Amino acid sequence: MALWDKMGLLATLLIFGVSLSLASAERPMRRSLVFPMETDNSYVELVPQKDLDMGAFTLCMRVATELAEGNREIILFAYRTLYHDELNVWREADGRYGLYLSGDGVLFHLPELNTFQTHLCLTWDSKLGMAAFHVDGKRSIRKVYKPGHKVQKGGKVILGQDPDSFLKDFDSKQSFIGEITDVNMWDYVLSDAMIEALHVGKRMPRGNIFDWETIELIVNGNVKVITEEL
Repeated sequence: MALWDKMGLLATLLIFGVSLSLASAERPMRRSLVFPMETDNSYVELVPQKDLDMGAFTLCMRVATELAEGNREIILFAYRTLYHDELNVWREADGRYGLYLSGDGVLFHLPELNTFQTHLCLTWDSKLGMAAFHVDGKRSIRKVYKPGHKVQKGGKVILGQDPDSFLKDFDSKQSFIGEITDVNMWDYVLSDAMIEALHVGKRMPRGNIFDWETIELIVNGNVKVITEEL
C-alpha cells in the first residue's frame, strides 16, 4: 500500500474513532434513585432551580415499588418548611393517594403502584383550586382543593422520608422503598396532552423548579444512585 494511502486510512480511522467517542459522550443518561430497605435515615434532598413560591404546579415522576401490595403509608414527595408540611404526596394505608398543602389533604382512588415503573403526575392551580393526578398519561377526575392557597418558599424537598420537623423526626414505617426517577416540576399546570407526551418520552419544556437532567441531588444514608443510557 502506498504511503499516502496508509496515511489516508489512518486519518479515516482516527476521525471514525473520535466520532464514536463524541457520540458516546452525547448519549442521554438517566439517573435513578434506589431505596433498598425500610429506614428512618435514608433520603435524597432535591435542590431546586428556584424557590417553591407557587400558586400552581405540575409534579411528575416515574416510580416503582412493591410496598403498595400492603396496608402501609408511603411518602412519595415531601416539601417541608420550618413549621409546616407545605406540599406532600402520599400513598395512604387504605390505598388512596393524597395531596397535602399545609394541612388537610385531598384524596384520590388511583391504579395501584407496582413493581413496574409508573409515570405519576400531579397538577394543582390556586385560581380555581383544581387538583388532579395523571397515571401513565391518563388524568383522574378533577377535585377542588384549596382555591386561593399559595405554596410558601424557604423549605427543603426530600424523597424517601416524611420529615415531621425540619429534616428530622423520620418514621421508618412511612419511608419509601423502591425506585424513583424523572422527577420534574413546573410552577404552572401542564396540559393533559403535554403530560401524555411526557409519559411516552417525548421532549417537553424542562421543569423550571426541578429538571431531572440537571438537578443537584444530596444523598443521605442507604440510597443507590444508578446512571444508565437511555
